[in-house]
Amino acid sequence: MPRVLLPDQRCEVWIASAKTGTRELIFATAELLLEAPNWTQDGAALILNGAGSLWRLDLGTGSLGQVPVSGIPDLNNDHVLAPGGLIYLSANDGHLYRAALAGGPATRITSEDGVFHFLHGVRPDGQELAYVGLDAGKSGSPGRIMTMPAGGGPSVRVDVGRGHSDGPEYSPDGGWLYLNTEAFTGRAGHAQLARVRPDASGLERLIESATVDWFPHLSPDGRFACYLRFAPGTIGHPSDLPVEIVAVSTEDWTVPLHAWTLFGGQGTLNVNSWSPDSARFAYVAYPVADAGTAAT
Repeated sequence: MPRVLLPDQRCEVWIASAKTGTRELIFATAELLLEAPNWTQDGAALILNGAGSLWRLDLGTGSLGQVPVSGIPDLNNDHVLAPGGLIYLSANDGHLYRAALAGGPATRITSEDGVFHFLHGVRPDGQELAYVGLDAGKSGSPGRIMTMPAGGGPSVRVDVGRGHSDGPEYSPDGGWLYLNTEAFTGRAGHAQLARVRPDASGLERLIESATVDWFPHLSPDGRFACYLRFAPGTIGHPSDLPVEIVAVSTEDWTVPLHAWTLFGGQGTLNVNSWSPDSARFAYVAYPVADAGTAAT
């Protein structure tokens, strides 16, 4: 089932600057829970999911319209744009699909392999995908980092060690996968940021923290990154709780450039949402009225 807003909750789409720390509320609604913005390559719009469908938020006019993708089950919040006007989508049936960003019929690209597939990365040349694989029907099974040809075909595991791993996303040069993983600690749920080569070599922890850190996203020029920070002891990446979005320079992940506190989590920053000029990124907050959940 697609997520819906809680009573007295609204959905807010924000744009923040990693350079200046300023941010701007660009869209708000109490009618539809939107998630996981992608910024289009022409800079004109954000692509989000909501109510199982795909939506386009025009940044010039502020108008929101549904993208007419057909032949696909309800979507979740793992979707990534690709060269050539394509978008790759994760659906609630556990499969990955390819469609034109302008709309039209979608094509399923994963097979019935006993795995639920959650997409997070498209290699910059558009030829390979990175996703999280979870064993179907096995509650609590850890996520595995996988890659596969963008046109479909056999998957390859990128083994980063024990525990759950998630959010694999290619660096702008395609030489690394950035991700979060529990491999560095024995504490269940203690996700930390890392990177690894697509052939599973060179695993490197990016920061050692007491917080639970998810979804590192690099700017297109590779100079900046943002990620989602949960409180210590958080299991997974749940919704509807206080979280922080952190912006860093990729030269030093240990020193935040800026941090923003908000009410959110799941759906806030699941996929790469950087602008094509690397100046700003988008995220979603879900404040609840009179509950002390305003962003700061």
